[in-house]
Formats: sequence, C-alpha cells, structure tokens
Amino acid sequence: MPHFFLNKRLIILLISLIVLVSLIGFSLREKENISKPEQFIKDVVGFGQSLVARPAHGIAGFFGNIEDLKNTYTENKKLKSRLEGLATLEKEIADLKEDNQELRSVLEKTEDLREYQTIQSTVISRNPERWDEKFIINKGKNSGVDTDMAVITSKGLVGKVVSVSPMTATVELLTSENTQNRVSARIQGKEKVFGLINGYDPKKKLLLMKDIPVDKKIKEGQNVVTSGLGGIFPKTLDIGKVKSVEMDRFGLTQIAYIEPSAHFYDFEHVMVVVRTMGKLDNVDKEEE
Repeated sequence: MPHFFLNKRLIILLISLIVLVSLIGFSLREKENISKPEQFIKDVVGFGQSLVARPAHGIAGFFGNIEDLKNTYTENKKLKSRLEGLATLEKEIADLKEDNQELRSVLEKTEDLREYQTIQSTVISRNPERWDEKFIINKGKNSGVDTDMAVITSKGLVGKVVSVSPMTATVELLTSENTQNRVSARIQGKEKVFGLINGYDPKKKLLLMKDIPVDKKIKEGQNVVTSGLGGIFPKTLDIGKVKSVEMDRFGLTQIAYIEPSAHFYDFEHVMVVVRTMGKLDNVDKEEE
C-alpha cells in the first residue's frame, strides 16, 4: 500500500510537470487570441507600467516646459529691447530730418542741444507714501550729478534731480503734484508744436502738456520729446505719445494728454543725463 501511494504521487507530479510545460509552450506561441489568465496578467502589468510612465512623462514634460519658458523669456527680452530702441530711434530720426532742413541755410552750426552723456545709477530708496513723487539714487556730487539734471530709464524720461549730496541725489518724478515741476516739450510733426509738461492725471495715468496754442493741429499718436529750450534738459529725450487733446477751461490754449513712454511705478536702474552744452543761464552769463 505505501508503494502504491508513493507511485501515485510520482505519477501526479509527472502529469503536473507535463501540463505545466505544455501550458508554457502554449503561452509562448504567437497567436492572435490570448487566454483569460494571460489577459488578466498583461492588463495588471500594463496598468502598473502606466502608473509609473505617466508621472515620469509628466515630470519630463514639466522640465521641458520650463526650458521652453526660459527660451521664450530670453527671446521676449531681446525683442522688447529692440522695440524700445526702435521707438527712440524713430523720434531721433524725425528730429534729425528737421535739423537737416535748417542746416541747409545755417552752415556754421558748432553746438547741438541734443548732445549729452549719462551717469548710470540705482534707486536705493523710495517712500511708499510718496511713491509717485520722489526717489533717491546712489550717485551724487562726487559722481558729477547736479540739480536740474534729467533722469531717464531705457524707455524714456522719468524726472529730474532736485537735490544732491556727495553720495546720493533725490529725483522728482514727472508724476509729482509739484506745479513748479515743468518740462519744456515739443510734439514732433510737420509743424513744430511747443508746450510744457506740467501735471499728471492719476486716474488716466497720463501726463499733461499745457500752454499749446489753439491754432496748432495735433493728432493722436504723435511723438512728444524734450525741446531742449528750457535750459535744463537736452533735446529729443523721449517723453511719450499724444493720447488726446482738449481746450483748457478758459479756451485760450490746448491741453494734450500724453501717454508716457517710461513706467513710473516699477524700475531699479536709471540714468542721469549730463547736458554737454551746459545750462542756458551759464551761456547767457558768458555772453554778458
């Protein structure tokens, strides 16, 4: 009896091995339809792979998007700098054309109101309560900065120096409520139109150009630059573009609303403009 049960176990083991080998061989064959167990195993394995693959692809895509954003940011920065340069160049070209016409009749012109040098500086202080009025820069008398010098950014005029110390200077913005803060300006076009940048509309966020004669025709989009005739600022510093025009309350002059080229709220680096010709009051004294 014990031998019979032992032989029976061997027979069952051999049969099981034969069935197992057959199943393995059957599963390894190439066929279009697979069995239910194989389908189940493949589905489970595939689901596990998808769980791993999706986050992996997502992470790879995320870093790829970051790289694309970096490239896009760099390209946009270059394009913006070129556009800003083109806007300034457009105003300078328009002004040069006018000067060339005058130079045909004046052959001995030796000085140019347009000539200036710049002193690079950084904003080191700005009072939150007077954000639209003044700020302090890290250059002063020791660096050649003096009162009444124009201050610009890469986009355009922002204000002028009102006080200096050996190491710092205080700059008053064009948006200041100070009525004495005036800039002699000119609207470029076929006809020369002069006026004063004096005032700011905080609701519209536009500068006010006043004292424009009523007979002058002004169009929206015309360029506005410094005239160079105020005795302080050089000629053709970029101020902005005409947005709209209206009569003053007395009906004697026109007021132009100017969209400024520069941003007055957010900037860190500015340039102090040193006029090469010097101030007109110094010139007048020399002539006397």
